Amino acid sequence: MSWELHNQLPAKGAKVVVAMSGGVDSSVAAGWLSKNGYQVIGISLQLHDMAEKIDNEFGTCCSLSDLNDARRVAEVLDIPFYVNNMETAFNEAVIDDFVQEYLNGRTPNPCVRCNEKVKFKKLMDWALDLGADFLATGHYATIQWNKNLNRHELHKGGDDGKDQSYFLFTMAQDDLAKTLFPVGAFEKSVVRSLAQEYGLRVANKPDSQEICFVQGKSYKDFIEEKVPAEVLRPGNFVNSEGKVLGQHAGLHHYTVGQRKGIQLNSLEPLYVLALNASKNEIIVGPESALFRKSAVVKNVSWINSLDLAKPINALAKIRYRSKESPVQITSLGDHTVEVKFEVPQRAITPGQAMVFYEGTRTLGGGWIDSLSVHS
Repeated sequence: MSWELHNQLPAKGAKVVVAMSGGVDSSVAAGWLSKNGYQVIGISLQLHDMAEKIDNEFGTCCSLSDLNDARRVAEVLDIPFYVNNMETAFNEAVIDDFVQEYLNGRTPNPCVRCNEKVKFKKLMDWALDLGADFLATGHYATIQWNKNLNRHELHKGGDDGKDQSYFLFTMAQDDLAKTLFPVGAFEKSVVRSLAQEYGLRVANKPDSQEICFVQGKSYKDFIEEKVPAEVLRPGNFVNSEGKVLGQHAGLHHYTVGQRKGIQLNSLEPLYVLALNASKNEIIVGPESALFRKSAVVKNVSWINSLDLAKPINALAKIRYRSKESPVQITSLGDHTVEVKFEVPQRAITPGQAMVFYEGTRTLGGGWIDSLSVHS
């Protein structure tokens, strides 16, 4: 698949800062640009203390050895390379939000927050300060110019199994105009082949599978290290009618759809249906009760302006690995919408991102705020 057919190319010679994580995707992004006539500067971000604590092996992200991998790739490509310490910004925008969301009985998505608050804000500012024309990353997504509507559009990547447009729904027109996704239209196998061709040792490096700052431990353990023990108090398991069934160990142990860890006597398996932080209660019930047809989504951002005077139809994903499903979107005002699914969805989870599509085009998205246990 031709990259040129799916992304608007800048003029040869443009200066591009590439965010290099040490993985194969961002490494090939830097290599492709360098080999095709662009002035490339590599930048890695030191985001958290874990970079100094983990003896990282392939399969993780943003650790000290990842930074070293990125540095070695830059040496092979003969491009300038810098490391920017963004630990403070990352802590404030991503880690603090992650912890607070769990304490509020919600299940956060830190990767979206990182893209929104750190990579495509702080890093873009730094790239422009360096005199760069563009910022490039290794995301599997494409940016297309719609000449009829005179606007940039975010589309899915060329590899359906690796598409990362879900994580990028907060990008605005100004971001898209200055961003490049050099591997966005490639299949993963092509990216690995190019890494071999460029002589990069990360060619066979596995994709990262974990959230970078909780590597080597559970979410529960990470949160317990961050907040006082008295905040993580036990509470009650209740059914949908409010009847107390037993006691839970703390809201941060659970998320919607979870079955493990619910040690209650019941004739049928029980699942977490909802978490009520104000009452410190966890509502449980049968798996059938997990399926919902509607949700309220807040802090919605649209990549391109849409007319929401009347309900619109689209496709929606309720989490990264879920399948898209037809929905009707109705504006409730103040960047809030109600989303109604044609087919009930399992475990719609407050705190997660819901992202909207029209074909391959990413319309935008927001954060799932609430749903009714009885909806």
